[in-house]
Amino acid sequence: MNKFEYDITRHSADSFTKVQYFCTEKGECSLEEIPVSEPQALSDILNERGAQGWELVQLLFGKGGMIGCWKRRIEDVLEG
Repeated sequence: MNKFEYDITRHSADSFTKVQYFCTEKGECSLEEIPVSEPQALSDILNERGAQGWELVQLLFGKGGMIGCWKRRIEDVLEG
């Protein structure tokens, strides 16, 4: 049976200076006005956590920054 552990990380808006996320009345969502450096900052976070074995579950954006929800598999311990 797979077992997982979870972690939630907070990333300051200072790292993401001009990411604008919005949804229309129809529920269509998109990112607008993203400077070239913004995707690289996000890639750096994803690669750093991925190298530690974490898988991204969800990103939440707000005025203060971003929250990342992560999970990684815990190796099953064989009971003797």
